[in-house]
Amino acid sequence: MSLQDRLDRVTTRHTELAESLANPDALDTQAFAKLSKEYSDLTPVVETITELRRIEAELEEAAELLGDADTDSEMRELAQVEQSALREQHTEVEHRLKLQLLPKDAADAKNAIVEIRAGTGGEEAGLFAADLFRMYQRYAELHGWRAEVMNLSETGIGGYKEVTANVSGRNVFARLKFESGVHRVQRVPATESSGRIHTSAATVAVLPEAEDVDIEVEEKDLRIDTYRSSGPGGQSVNTTDSAVRITHVPTGIVVTQQDEKSQHKNRAKAMKVLRARLFDLERRRVQEERAAARRSQVGSGDRSERIRTYNFPQGRVTDHRIGLTLHKLDRILNGEGLDELIDALVTEDQAAQLAADDN
Repeated sequence: MSLQDRLDRVTTRHTELAESLANPDALDTQAFAKLSKEYSDLTPVVETITELRRIEAELEEAAELLGDADTDSEMRELAQVEQSALREQHTEVEHRLKLQLLPKDAADAKNAIVEIRAGTGGEEAGLFAADLFRMYQRYAELHGWRAEVMNLSETGIGGYKEVTANVSGRNVFARLKFESGVHRVQRVPATESSGRIHTSAATVAVLPEAEDVDIEVEEKDLRIDTYRSSGPGGQSVNTTDSAVRITHVPTGIVVTQQDEKSQHKNRAKAMKVLRARLFDLERRRVQEERAAARRSQVGSGDRSERIRTYNFPQGRVTDHRIGLTLHKLDRILNGEGLDELIDALVTEDQAAQLAADDN
């Protein structure tokens, strides 16, 4: 389908939606809300289409002037200047329009479940996992999001074996989804007396939070075990079997939750994480079918893929997927500089999608 055909379809659909919404009594509440959202999403695209067509009409007028033998030299010079400016505008607006027409990731507007686990590197890996979690906490604060810890297992010296958090707010998943993968740190550990630089790692998984309507989980597919919660070192936290382990038998996914004293609350949190993992599994399956070649250019988000290195001696952070190095380690770990990395990843992903569309 040509670009012009796609633009015609968008404008036609926008007009149809406007006509439907003009008669709200004929729609139920759910249908009205759905059509309103679609209309709202299409409106900025239609505005850009209108702008592009205005520029194209003005380009035709300039071409007619230049093609008219009766046009005097002064008017011809003005038309040439205008034509040059209009061509630049046309390129910019057409590019913006192509970005607006890219397929939207349905999960972008969702909240996210962020899971961080210490990898290779012993105690230092646990300390780094805690550093990453604080980075995302601070980043969430800066964006006005809420980060709620769902599950936390500490190492005892300020590090985390693993931590799971629910991050909620506007377009959370859209901003955090490229963070999935292996994060590597190079620094002299606080526990190292000889001053040697060590390399350790932590794994980050960012999952879109799934609603009941997104993924249906049948009770018959679950195996639910309860046990007594325990703190660091196996010390009993409470005297009831409040901890919950849920196994999704068809996929083998296991989720445990023990932070709450109530078994009911632990089960609810565990189900939220399970739904997110199942939704992510299905989402990845669809992506694999649709965009394997494109995805490889920015990174698959595979949790085994090394995506970023934080080098403390040189004060730099390198994202290996796009070859970007920033000498802003402190600002990035404080959450303030993370947007620069994420913006570059989003831009690269958009460029890869545009390239795929052009082929």
